[in-house]
Amino acid sequence: MTEKLCLVTGATGYIGGRLVPELLKAGHRVRVLVRDPAKVTDHSWGPAVELARGDLADPGSLAKALAGVDVAYYLVHSLGTGPRFETTDRQYALTFAREAREQRVGRIVYLGGLLPRDEDLSPHLRSRAEVGFILLASGVPTAVLQAAVILGSGSASFEMLRHLTERLPVMVTPRWVDSRIQPIAVRDVLRYLVGAAELPPDVNRSLDIGGPDVLTYAEMMHRYAAVAGLPRRRILKTPVLSPSLSSHWVGVVTPVPNSIARPLVESLRNTVVCREHDIVRYVPDPPEGLVGCEDAVRLALTRIQEMAVPTAWTSASMPGAPSDPLPTDPEWAGGDLYVDERERTVIASRAALWQVIEGIGGHRGWYSFPLAWRVRGVLDRLSGGPGLQRGRRNPDDVHVGDPLDFWRVEAVEEGSLLRLRAEMRLPGLAWLELQVADGRHGETVFRQRALFYPHGLAGRAYWWSVWPFHGLVFGEMQRNIARAAEALQRTQPEPNAVP
Repeated sequence: MTEKLCLVTGATGYIGGRLVPELLKAGHRVRVLVRDPAKVTDHSWGPAVELARGDLADPGSLAKALAGVDVAYYLVHSLGTGPRFETTDRQYALTFAREAREQRVGRIVYLGGLLPRDEDLSPHLRSRAEVGFILLASGVPTAVLQAAVILGSGSASFEMLRHLTERLPVMVTPRWVDSRIQPIAVRDVLRYLVGAAELPPDVNRSLDIGGPDVLTYAEMMHRYAAVAGLPRRRILKTPVLSPSLSSHWVGVVTPVPNSIARPLVESLRNTVVCREHDIVRYVPDPPEGLVGCEDAVRLALTRIQEMAVPTAWTSASMPGAPSDPLPTDPEWAGGDLYVDERERTVIASRAALWQVIEGIGGHRGWYSFPLAWRVRGVLDRLSGGPGLQRGRRNPDDVHVGDPLDFWRVEAVEEGSLLRLRAEMRLPGLAWLELQVADGRHGETVFRQRALFYPHGLAGRAYWWSVWPFHGLVFGEMQRNIARAAEALQRTQPEPNAVP
């Protein structure tokens, strides 16, 4: 593979933010076109790319960005900007095509939508098709990769699928749940996009890309539920719900903005299945084959759960795979994660506070409402969980993997962080983090965080049923741990005191 200079538009978006590191990994130089360079700092690859400040509506800045480029990736669309998104998409594509031709760009690569045969296109798919036609007619060799639903955390289509399935065990749905779809995993999309940089100069055409499964939307929801461990969803179809009404319904049930949900829902009435697999002539399938629907969902959900709780308090570890969430993904991406977070200053040393935190649980208890904790332990035992019978391995220190009543030690950073993962019977995943830190003026700060990743509707109902008690239980816990540390500090001799 020869090194190429690749320009990526939409680098702060869902696909662009994942494509840039893949291009760098493949040995290419990367330039990104951004309105605000500060947004690139949220990405780990920021220091490794060239920044071109500009806008698709500004031919001058676009010409500078395209100068000397071998491959220009067009990964922008105006979905969610309002009813005139088709006009905006058309104007941007025309400007890009003209400037790419004048700057003698070697190739354009565009990610569009799969087009049905003999069906009226939704406005969203119609606009995607028009942009593809404009770029193909630019005079620059162009590859239009056409994909249907992209499966990966952060994809608007995947987030809509996730929230509908997670939140509704019984769904009254329109007829579009029977539309046939050929979804594709985001890692396969990125593999095709990177491979398209090496296409021969005479390739100027659209290429369908899709995964190995052809499913209805209803079947996709059933498969999501199976992977997520949810009961099979009951789907009741009705002809009454129009695409417009459906989009409002999706907007109520899911956090996906209505301006994005509506064009996506309207597109679901179309059959989006690959008519050819010619891409394999240029970008061979991997030895293990394309990622299927269930595996793509499993990858997304596994990584979301792993990244729900960062090892460091201030930031999550950076993603290592295309299915991983990114810091720049929209707020509504990644599923629901409920957080109860508290912080207070403690009049004690960090060492004293850590000593109390490290000794929590077992015979010392949990520093708040002992009867409530005992009742919770009994209920957990009755439901098949460990309850509070396991206690601690050692009364004074903890190590990763230790049982701690109905928790398990998941991470220890000596003197600063204890993270516990719940092993009690819950409709979801739960963690408790206790952290010791320095304040801005050198004071000791105690941060406490409880997190819950719900499992289906039952998990969400559980969180909101116990939420009113969090102020009592977790608030009292933090206060009493702080008081215990302050009391311990008073019993300890001053560093220079004579014994």
